[in-house]
Amino acid sequence: MELLRRDFIAGSTAVAALAGTAQAGAPANAAMYGLIGRMMARPGQRGALAEILLDGVSDMPGCLSYIVAEDGENADALWITEVWESREAHAASLSLPAVRAAIARARPLIAGMDNGHSTRPIGGHGLK
Repeated sequence: MELLRRDFIAGSTAVAALAGTAQAGAPANAAMYGLIGRMMARPGQRGALAEILLDGVSDMPGCLSYIVAEDGENADALWITEVWESREAHAASLSLPAVRAAIARARPLIAGMDNGHSTRPIGGHGLK
């Protein structure tokens, strides 16, 4: 699970840093790729970490949905839910310079991660 955890951390911060032109929606028969996980901020740093995660997400190429939510019971926890056009779109985002810069900015604010879980989204409101 270490690879998935690394992918989730990198992917979550990746989306935060990258602003660009959104790609056209995936074909209806393409397999979407999803990630869900909980990130723990250092005490008192949840807001700052959320800002980094949310910066630039609206135009992320290949990203269909990226949601950062505050945990209702833990003042330092964030839940991140991502939907990508494909696993490859997610992987491609991890190599961009802006993504690497966001990871560097976020890393000192992250206290830990639960194991992320990959999913295969099949649809829902807002997904094409």
